Amino acid sequence: MRATRNFIASALLLLATLAPAFAQDNEEVAIIHSGDQSFTFTVEIADTPEETSRGLMFREELGPDAGMLFDFVEERPTSFWMQNTLIPLDMLFIKADGRIVRIHENAKPMDTTPIPSGEPVRFVLEIPGGRSAELGLEAGARLEHSRVEAEAAE
Repeated sequence: MRATRNFIASALLLLATLAPAFAQDNEEVAIIHSGDQSFTFTVEIADTPEETSRGLMFREELGPDAGMLFDFVEERPTSFWMQNTLIPLDMLFIKADGRIVRIHENAKPMDTTPIPSGEPVRFVLEIPGGRSAELGLEAGARLEHSRVEAEAAE
């Protein structure tokens, strides 16, 4: 039993250590336009079930202009939680056309309370907790990203 716990703890530590290295291959630029200001983020893309399930779990830090963009391919209601997430996050719920419809600020680390989108969304952008308020972001701001542009053009 103890050996199993040690193995699991070692595997989790290894995953936490290696996750940022793997993520760098999957980074893209996302820009949020709010009023007359624009804010650039380097985002990792989560668009497979495995990436979506793992999200930002086990990360101990996230740069102020970094994040993770979840792409559900089509609009649908969604809900997130913070299980195994060690840092506070802001969650921006975004329609297929890039319009931010809801912002949940400072999601509490390790909390398993569901955080719903409130309506169908295609994307969720997770950024460091408190960053939305720092930048003055509100619902109605727009996300610019290659996946959004492709959707808007269709």
